[in-house]
Amino acid sequence: MKVAVFGMGYVGSVTAACLAANGHDVWGVDVDRLKVDTIARGRSPVVEAGLDELIARGVAGGTLHATTRVDEALDGAEVSLVCVGTPSTSTGGTDLTHIRAAVSDIAATLPTVRHPASAFHSVVIRSTVPPGTVDGVVVPVLANATSSRLSVGAAMCPEFLREGSGVSDFFDPPLVVVGSGDPRVGRVVTRMFRFLDRSVTLVDVRSAEALKYACNAFHATKVSFANEMGRIFRRYGVDARKVMELFCTDTTLNIAPTYLRPGFAYGGSCLPKDLRSLLHMARMNGADLPLLAGTMATNELVVHDVVDRVVAAGGREVALLGLSFKAATDDLRESPSVELAERLVGKGFNLRIYDAVVNPTRLIGANLRHVESKLPHLRRLFVDSPADAVRGADLALVSATDATVVGALADYPPARIIDLSGRLGGSVEALPGYEGVGW
Repeated sequence: MKVAVFGMGYVGSVTAACLAANGHDVWGVDVDRLKVDTIARGRSPVVEAGLDELIARGVAGGTLHATTRVDEALDGAEVSLVCVGTPSTSTGGTDLTHIRAAVSDIAATLPTVRHPASAFHSVVIRSTVPPGTVDGVVVPVLANATSSRLSVGAAMCPEFLREGSGVSDFFDPPLVVVGSGDPRVGRVVTRMFRFLDRSVTLVDVRSAEALKYACNAFHATKVSFANEMGRIFRRYGVDARKVMELFCTDTTLNIAPTYLRPGFAYGGSCLPKDLRSLLHMARMNGADLPLLAGTMATNELVVHDVVDRVVAAGGREVALLGLSFKAATDDLRESPSVELAERLVGKGFNLRIYDAVVNPTRLIGANLRHVESKLPHLRRLFVDSPADAVRGADLALVSATDATVVGALADYPPARIIDLSGRLGGSVEALPGYEGVGW
């Protein structure tokens, strides 16, 4: 079928490329001309393993297109997938501006389409939105597109794509859920995802909207729980990594080992904003969620503690190895390493940053706007190699784990090394200045 995908960020780019790779005629829509032109040249607008190759094949094979024109994408399309950003508002709520804009564009354009695929069009929200958004925001707008010639149905189909492994996650999802009160949308989405080895679970729309929040809140809670264990056990000379390794062997009561590893703070475009959104929903409805409020507080303590330890160390030359919120991605949105860098620069430290994936000259969109607000002089702080970062440094803050980073630390070991990931390995841990963020 022909599929229109609105929003060519991480979720939209992966979704479009993977659907195109399985025979659908996919048209990506974005207001950012740079993203559209990048895809049209057969390249990915974001750093994501395997995505460049998929996009190049899709564009070359004629199954993947990118445009700024809504009418071009909707002409002949059976379904629209809305994958636009839903950032936090200043009060912690969910900003639905891009959702409203995309759905309004769809509603305004559908009646003018010269070659509709059928008398029914499905609009499926993939962005994370609060329960009630589809019924209260999307459906009323789409009512303007309904006529005797065309009817429109809406649904929520949450994505479960981790940045850095988005392509593999798309083809092997933990579950596929569609929430809608219209069974016709469920049948369209089931047919669209037929190539996946997963059955589609049909639920009410609000359950589907709430599901992603529940998943991300739990992931965020697991990260913070492990870090709290590290914070207390470190003072008793206990390596909390070993404690949590044993903890995770209990798959009956402790659920699963994913994210349960002491390390640096959580970040990225999902966990922080979705936690804020849940807390905002609670405040608006008079509910108290102390665990989630405490999760945000303890996450902030992780960054605060590292800053305090750098200040107490005394040296002024600091190397920061790894800037994105996780390895194998260039996403700097709400990265705790960006927050750490901003605070250290503000305190007068001489900071040198190295990240093997992040290229300041290629950052675009919300990613670029976020880092410019935090580190306006980012390009001046970047160096070309890990050796350039650590040579002459008094202290190294390390979240990157690739071989070049490990080699540079061995060749030019600073007086102190604070391991933010816990994955540097025994050779670095044996260095006299080594310590973990929570062990």
